[in-house]
Amino acid sequence: MAIGFVLITTKPGEEEKVRTALDSIEHVTDRWMLFGEFDIIARVQADDEFVLTRCIVEEIRPLPGIKDTKTMIGAEL
Repeated sequence: MAIGFVLITTKPGEEEKVRTALDSIEHVTDRWMLFGEFDIIARVQADDEFVLTRCIVEEIRPLPGIKDTKTMIGAEL
């Protein structure tokens, strides 16, 4: 199991549109609005890191209304 968290900065006024779009992405298991440097954090979960990173790069990052992302991928030690 691969888990990542994507910190998202939206363009001004686009928070709701991005949050709604995240709801339609299969591997996004949860998302929260934030106050501070980032606007939204999304939890992404997949069977392996390939599927996880593909979801982030091909489905989340290109969403209209997103200005920037920072991704943290969890590791099992």
